[in-house]
Amino acid sequence: MSEHDVIHLRGLEFYAYHGVLPEEQVLGQRFLIDMDILSDLRQAGSSDQVEDTIHYGEVYQVIKACVTKDRHQLLEHLAEEIAQRVLEQFSCVSVRVEVHKPQAPIPGIFRDVSVEIWRKAGERA
Repeated sequence: MSEHDVIHLRGLEFYAYHGVLPEEQVLGQRFLIDMDILSDLRQAGSSDQVEDTIHYGEVYQVIKACVTKDRHQLLEHLAEEIAQRVLEQFSCVSVRVEVHKPQAPIPGIFRDVSVEIWRKAGERA
C-alpha cells in the first residue's frame, strides 16, 4: 500500500452544542472539522469506480451525525468519536481528525483552538 494515499476533508462546518460550560450547552457555536483518511487508493485510481474508494460524501454524513446529534464536553471526546466511527464504517488504514472551536470561551484574542488526534484501524482509545 502507498503510505501517501490520503483523502482530505477540510473545513467541514457545523453548529453544535459541545463544551464544559452550561452556556455552551444552551447557546451552541460553530465547530470546524478537518479529516485525513489514509487508504490504498490505487484500485480506484485504476478503475474510476466509486465503489473502489472511500466515498467522501458518506464520510461527511458520519462526521455530521457525530457533531450535530451527540453532545460532548471535550473536543478530545468528539474527535475520538469521529475517528472511531469512520474507522469502523470505512476501509481505511488510519485517520487524522482535527476539531476546531473558533469561539472557545477564552478571555483573549485568538484565532482558533483545536484538538488533533491520529488513530489506526483496530486500535481503540
